[in-house]
Amino acid sequence: MDTAYNLAELLNLPVEKIVNTVSLLQEGNTVPFIARYRKEITGGLNEGEIFNIEAEHKRLTNLDERRQTILKTIEAQGKLTNDLKQQILQSRSLTELEDLYLPFRPKKLTRAQIAREKGLEPLAEMIIKQEIFDLPLPEIIAPFLSEEVPNLTMALTGASDIVAEFLSENAAIRKNVRKIIVDFGNITSEKIEGSEDKQSVFDVYYHFKQRIKFIHPHQILAINRGEREKILKVDLLIPEKDCLIAIKSVFIPNSKSIFFDVLNSAIANGAQRLLFPSIKRDIRRALTETAENHAIQVFAKNLYGLLTQPPLKDHVILGIDPGFRTGSKIAVIDATGKVLETATIFPHPPQNQKENAYRVLNTLINSHNVSLIVIGNGTASRETEIFVAEITKQNPSLHYLIANEAGASVYSASNYARKELPDLDVSLRGAVSIARRVQDPLAELVKIDPKSIGVGLYQHDVNQPQLSKALDQVVTTVVNKVGVDVNTASTALLSYISGIGPLLAERIIQYRIENGAFNNRSELKAVQGMGKKTFEQSAGFLRIRNGEIPLDATAIHPESYWIAEKVLQELEHYKINNNTSIEETIHKFVNTVNLEDFSKLLKIGLPTLQDILDELARPGRDPREEIPKPVLRKDVISINDLSQGMMLKGTIRNIVDFGIFVDLGVNIDGLLHRSKIKQSANLSVGDIIEVEILNIDQDRNRIALAMKE
Repeated sequence: MDTAYNLAELLNLPVEKIVNTVSLLQEGNTVPFIARYRKEITGGLNEGEIFNIEAEHKRLTNLDERRQTILKTIEAQGKLTNDLKQQILQSRSLTELEDLYLPFRPKKLTRAQIAREKGLEPLAEMIIKQEIFDLPLPEIIAPFLSEEVPNLTMALTGASDIVAEFLSENAAIRKNVRKIIVDFGNITSEKIEGSEDKQSVFDVYYHFKQRIKFIHPHQILAINRGEREKILKVDLLIPEKDCLIAIKSVFIPNSKSIFFDVLNSAIANGAQRLLFPSIKRDIRRALTETAENHAIQVFAKNLYGLLTQPPLKDHVILGIDPGFRTGSKIAVIDATGKVLETATIFPHPPQNQKENAYRVLNTLINSHNVSLIVIGNGTASRETEIFVAEITKQNPSLHYLIANEAGASVYSASNYARKELPDLDVSLRGAVSIARRVQDPLAELVKIDPKSIGVGLYQHDVNQPQLSKALDQVVTTVVNKVGVDVNTASTALLSYISGIGPLLAERIIQYRIENGAFNNRSELKAVQGMGKKTFEQSAGFLRIRNGEIPLDATAIHPESYWIAEKVLQELEHYKINNNTSIEETIHKFVNTVNLEDFSKLLKIGLPTLQDILDELARPGRDPREEIPKPVLRKDVISINDLSQGMMLKGTIRNIVDFGIFVDLGVNIDGLLHRSKIKQSANLSVGDIIEVEILNIDQDRNRIALAMKE
C-alpha cells in the first residue's frame, strides 16, 4: 500500500485506481486488454495512464529493492544508526539513496583511505569539529606522528584528505550544492580548436551559454553529440561562492580554532577535487536522462500520429521509389495490397530515357486502372514529382502524393519482405512498401523497426532499449485500438495484438494456411499456444468479417456476447420501422432509456454497456477513418511559386522541440517555429493545417511559417 500511495501522489490518481490496476497487471493482463475491457475496475484509465502506472510501479519496486540492499550492506558494516536508517527509508529517489550510501560504498584506494590507515581519522574529526586547544599545534599533532607520518605537514595533509572526502560524500551537502548549481549554474560549449564540423551542424553551439534550469532537451542532446564527436568542449559554470557557503553551513569553520585555516583549506580542496566534479557528472547525467525521456516522448507521439493516419482504400496504387543512376523502381498494387506488376524506369540523368519512361508508366496506369501514384521522398523525389505531374495533368482520374519513404530500405532487406515478396528483387520491394504505406499505413509500418520510420529527433542519441520499449508500446496501443482482421493480417500485425507475440502470430498464420479462413473467434482456441488466458487477452482485438457470428466482426469481447444479445433484444422495441438503421435505433434508445439503470439491470458496468452500444451502432469501425485523409495532388509547385503572405494547406511531417516541419508540396518542408504555434493547438504527425508563408530563404532552402489564426 505504501507503493500505491506513492504512485497515487506521483501520478495524481486515486489510490483505488492504482491498487486495482496494479492487481490486474500482476494477474498477467495486458495494458490494451485492461484499458478496453476492464474499465469498471480501473475507473476508465487509458493505455497511457496504465503504461505509466506499470513503469512507475516497477521503478518504485526497484528503488525499494535497492533500499533494502543498502540497508543490509551498511548494517553488515556495523554503521547503520537509527537516524541513517530513517533517512534511507524516507528517500524518494535513487539520487537521494545513493548520496546516503556513498560514504559506505566499497571504493578503490583513495588518499583519504591511505590517511585513515595511518591513523589520522581522529585528527580529521578534530578539524571538522573545530576543537579549541590551549596547546600549540605541534603538541596537538605529536600523538599522530609515526614512521609513516614523520612530520606535522604530512599529518595535516592526510587529515585534510579525510575531511575532503567526508564533505564530498555528505548527503546534505550534495543535495544543497546540486540544487544551487541547477538553479544558478550555466552550461557552456565551445568549438574545440582544430576540430572538423564539415556541415556546420553545431555552429550554434560554438559559443553557447545557457542557465541549466532553462536549457531545452534538444539543446542537451545536440551538445552531447557534439561532445561525443569531439567537436565541442562542454562544461558547467557553477556559482562556487554560493556552493562554498552551503558546504560551510554543515562543516562550520570557527575562527577561534587552531584548525580554522586547515578546515577552510580542506573545504576548498574537497570541493574542487571531489565534490564539484562529482556533482557536475550527476547533473550532466540527469540532464541527459531528462532530455532523452523527452525526446522519446516526442518520438512516441509522432509515431502515434503516423500510425493512425487513415488508409486510402479502394485505390489501385503505383508506387515509385525514385533514383538516378540505378533508375526509379515501380510497383503496382491492387486494392488489397497484392503486387500486380513491377518495372524500372530511367527518366533522369545519367540515362535520361524520359520517353520510354512515359510509355512504361502510361501502359501500367492504363493496364491496371491506376488511380493514385505514390512517390517516395528520397533521392530524385523532386525530379520524379515533376515527371509524374505531367502524366496526372492529362488524366482527370489520376492523382499523386509524396510519401515518407523512411524505413523502406530497412523493410526491403528484412525477413518480412523476403517472406512476403520472395520473387521480387530487394530494390523493387521498397516501391511496394512505399505504395502500401499509403494504402494502409499501420499494416505496412508495423513491419519496420519504429526507430527507422524517421519521425523523431536525435533518436540515435537516446537510450535505445528505453526508446524501443516506448515505441513498441505505441505500436501495441494503435494496433489494438484499430483491431485486425485475423484472416488477412500479416505476422507483423498479429504479433502486436494483446497477448500474442511473434511465435503465436506465426502459428495463427500457419493454421490459416492449412485449414482455411477462421469462421469464428472460438476456432482460434485450436491454434497451438492459444490458451485460455491468451484467448481472453486477444479475442476482442481480432476481427472475423463475414464469419458465422456477426459479433466476431466487432470489438465486443466474447465474454460480453450475452450482454450484446440482450441489448439487441431490447433494441427491437425502439425500431421505428423495418427500414430503421441500427444506428438510428440506438440513438433513440440512448435518448429514451436511463443507461445507468439499464446497466444495473444487466448487472454490468456503464462503460461496458456504452462500449457495446457504440460497437453495435458502427460495427467494426476503424477509428482512423475519422481523420482527414492526405491531400492528393494533380500538379507540382516549386519554391518559386510561393510568396510571402501566401496561405496554403500542408501536412505535418515531423514534430520536434523547436517546431513543426510541414510538407507544403514543394521539395523542402517549411518550419513552423514553436513561437508561431497557437498554444491551444493539439497537433500530430499527419494533421493537415493551414499556414501562412512568413519568409522564404532560397539560398538556404528554408521556409518559415506561421499558423493561421
